[in-house]
Amino acid sequence: MISIVLLGTGNVAKHLFNAFLGVDELDVLQVIGRNEGHLSHFRNKVATGTDFTKITDADIYIIAVSDDAIAQVAPYLKEKKGLVVHTSGSVALKSLGDLNNTGVFYPLQTFSQGKTIDFKNVPICIEAEHKMDINLLKKLAGLISLEVHEITSEQRKSLHLAAVFVNNFTNYLFTIGHDICTENNLPFSMLRPLIKETVEKLEELSPSEAQTGPAKRNDVKTMESHLNLLKNKNYQDIYSLLSKLIGEKYGQEL
Repeated sequence: MISIVLLGTGNVAKHLFNAFLGVDELDVLQVIGRNEGHLSHFRNKVATGTDFTKITDADIYIIAVSDDAIAQVAPYLKEKKGLVVHTSGSVALKSLGDLNNTGVFYPLQTFSQGKTIDFKNVPICIEAEHKMDINLLKKLAGLISLEVHEITSEQRKSLHLAAVFVNNFTNYLFTIGHDICTENNLPFSMLRPLIKETVEKLEELSPSEAQTGPAKRNDVKTMESHLNLLKNKNYQDIYSLLSKLIGEKYGQEL
């Protein structure tokens, strides 16, 4: 049995908590967070509190807070004997300071409130200085996921950067598409099969092989027409830059 204390009440903490609850070999002892209201998700299921000086002893302490807050929370665990880990994709292991045993438990996924995640398919990236701690993290991760990867802090930073491009930035492009549909009285739902097929193609093709569209084909008139339709200058700039980069990659002169 692995005992766990969660520090944080955001989306990552909530989704991890839900995943841990369904595993007999795991025992979440406590959830600590600064915001009393955000603790409501955990109440009646586990002990909760807002006082970081009253943290229960556990095998693993998971700091699931914003990147900037990690260094503020870590000192409260200085006297603890268990393994202290954070869940950030971009913060180095050494940011946890001079604690006895430290590590990283980074689930590579986007977490939104109200959207259930199947952790079995979520890659979990782990890191620690000591073999014993690596083995403990492998065991913990393996209880909720089929994909466990031991990587370095530098590799994790690069992975997080790649994730921002394929998730955060593409989602913003979906937002632009949604705006265009709304402005022209079109249902965004019409684009969902296209979005789904775009992602599913990557099961068989590389992103480079899957690329289509007017920029790749060098359809100049189509691209000029699109730019004229866009009233938002920022959207025009995004369209022009992406079209230019796609054209350059595939040997077209735009």
